[in-house]
Amino acid sequence: MRFFKIITVIIVLLVGAYAASMYFFVDESKSFKVEKEVEYPLDKVFNQFNNLQNFTRWNNFFTKSKSITIDYYTPYEGQGSAISYNDPKSEDGGEMFIRYENPNKTLRYQLFEDEDENPTLIDVKFTPVSAEKTKITWFVHTPKLSVLTRAQNFWTEDKFTDNIEKSMVNLKNVLGNKVSKDNQMASIKYDTILIEKEEARMLLGINVSTSNKKDALYRNIVMNYNKVYNFVTMDLGKKDDEFGYPVLITDADNFKDNEVSYYFGIPLSKKSGVNDNNFSFRSVSPTQNYVIYYKGTYAGRVKAIQQLMQKAKADEMRYGDIYQTFIEQPLEAQDVNIKLSLSVYK
Repeated sequence: MRFFKIITVIIVLLVGAYAASMYFFVDESKSFKVEKEVEYPLDKVFNQFNNLQNFTRWNNFFTKSKSITIDYYTPYEGQGSAISYNDPKSEDGGEMFIRYENPNKTLRYQLFEDEDENPTLIDVKFTPVSAEKTKITWFVHTPKLSVLTRAQNFWTEDKFTDNIEKSMVNLKNVLGNKVSKDNQMASIKYDTILIEKEEARMLLGINVSTSNKKDALYRNIVMNYNKVYNFVTMDLGKKDDEFGYPVLITDADNFKDNEVSYYFGIPLSKKSGVNDNNFSFRSVSPTQNYVIYYKGTYAGRVKAIQQLMQKAKADEMRYGDIYQTFIEQPLEAQDVNIKLSLSVYK
């Protein structure tokens, strides 16, 4: 009995010492600031923060778990919008609100984690550094904690900062694809040969061999576009602004053959696990291309391809594959809108 009394006294003393140290040396709440810069215009960056459906696509707090479910509440964007979330695997849940918005300048979030009655307050300030660069500043104020739980404040800032680091990588991937698509659409000049340098890309898609008789090739392309698009969006859970335009890669002059082999893929920012053997990744090295934009029947693209080949021959350039980038979704019995890129080299 005496032994248990001694143990009890020791435990009480330890708890008392812990509580005293927390009370005198650790703040009951924590405030800190995090700053980052992204190479994208202010209006495009702000829209990824004030629209919570956009926000949850790239913020690591929500994307790190595959089992999390999120409910969105009107107005979905700006002041008054809100979400609730629940992760049955980790048993985490909570609610998030946008309480204040000054368009393209500031936002204030309230984050209620689990069953906490007091929220974490997060003010975000957006500052244009240049026309193509934006500084984002987070001002974070955590809720007051009891003496016994106050030790959490030792790692709160590091945990938040780590989440921001991972989120910024995701955000840059989302904005990179979105801005690239917008810029490409704005710069289109049809029936004019251009010279472009294409950076390295990673594609996910399928290898195909099919008949080239009449409309058989185009019907096959439409079918395989749907296969790849559905796999990327449904099986991999990617959103449209997380990947680039679909690309068909084939020999430049195989339009004369009775059977055509091609690779049809969608650009992704990085490799990920793929369990379906029908799909494979393909790495495309940087290339110099002769480019022409074409709009019309798919069969009519041949004339545009021949223009590129003739240009290469006239310039005494050798050529390799032709890349057919579908600016608009290919649909059966409809015209196509594509970018034709012929890789050339000395």
